[in-house]
Amino acid sequence: MVDADQTFVIVGGGLAGAKAAETLRAEGFTGRVILICDERDHPYERPPLSKGYLLGKEDRESVFVHEPGWYARHDVELHLGQTVVAVDRATRTVRYGDDGTRVRYDKLLLATGSEPRRLDVPGTDLAGVHHLRRLAHAERLKGVLAALGRDNGHLVIAGAGWIGLEVAAAAREYGAEVTVVERAPTPLHGVLGPELGGVFAELHQAHGVRFRFGVRLTEIVGQDGVVLAARTDDGEEHPAHAVLAAIGAAPRVSLAQAAGLEIADHADGGGIVVDARLRTSDPDIHAAGDAASFHHALFDTRLRVEHWANALNGGPAAARAMLGQDLSQDRVPYFFSDQYDLGMEYSGWAPPGSYDEVVIRGDAGKREFIAFWRKDGRVLAGMNVNVWDVTEPIQKLIRAGTRVDTEALADPRVPLDSLAVP
Repeated sequence: MVDADQTFVIVGGGLAGAKAAETLRAEGFTGRVILICDERDHPYERPPLSKGYLLGKEDRESVFVHEPGWYARHDVELHLGQTVVAVDRATRTVRYGDDGTRVRYDKLLLATGSEPRRLDVPGTDLAGVHHLRRLAHAERLKGVLAALGRDNGHLVIAGAGWIGLEVAAAAREYGAEVTVVERAPTPLHGVLGPELGGVFAELHQAHGVRFRFGVRLTEIVGQDGVVLAARTDDGEEHPAHAVLAAIGAAPRVSLAQAAGLEIADHADGGGIVVDARLRTSDPDIHAAGDAASFHHALFDTRLRVEHWANALNGGPAAARAMLGQDLSQDRVPYFFSDQYDLGMEYSGWAPPGSYDEVVIRGDAGKREFIAFWRKDGRVLAGMNVNVWDVTEPIQKLIRAGTRVDTEALADPRVPLDSLAVP
């Protein structure tokens, strides 16, 4: 039974942590809520960093989860620019800040997120090499893209995942020249497979982006701290005035690992192992967001989901679990992307090798379609491209797990809702 004498500590000032604090108060928790953030900015959402804010279409204030005064009004003790350096499970304390401040917790939530993977090549210390994860990164990159556009400059992007492609689209809108280097044969190969990656390759090529598939970056060449070119393992040298490393993200698990909590294998995506109630191997410690690895009953596998919706829903779910409420974290994974005039939403989980066919409803050539990834006639995932208000029926199809006729699935005249009926 929770009461005013208890202290709940949240480590991590992203969307998951901020929404967890909000939920604790909304659910009536009257004890101390302490939110510790290692950034100096108030908790913010990350999608705008590679979308609207990076393009200059959204202002800085729009990225924040709550306006600054919200935390004091709701009696949330917010510690900005403070890094938690240790969790002592025996004494149930966390230590943070330069002075080693200690605070005791009754329940602890680790919402530590993830961090960009670093390029392991010569030249990464040059000033023109960028990553995109934090608001400060986006602010810096926004100025870089504007300058490249004014000066007809070149941006080389290592990685054709979602961040790489969204930044490529933004750079082209600013007028910069863009080359994307990708080891896989198509963009988004690890998410969409070869069948749909070509749609995004054609989209970007139509907007002037150059791709180099099947190669990797081996060196960033510079002089006096300035980027001049990027070399790839096929012997080519690409002009570059700036380089973006967009080769994925790794969960921030060092704090949990040092505390002796169970960590998932790298093959399972890493992350802090949690159960259906987002509890770690210590029942008084929960984890949510990018850092959490959980077994998804619907897909019967362990998942670590890095996308916005997971943080949006996972933070509140963890807060309710900390309050002793019974729940199960089994939402269908969901994410979205905007690139040029293409908008898409993806629901489900269907990495290459997990499905046996892709069914298209609509016109992929016109980029107005829904793609369904299927296994033994059952829908594992669906992606709607420039087709709207279909996320709910797509997720119903995935949850239903029923075999669906191929012709009906591909026919836009057949309502999606009708296909989820056993």
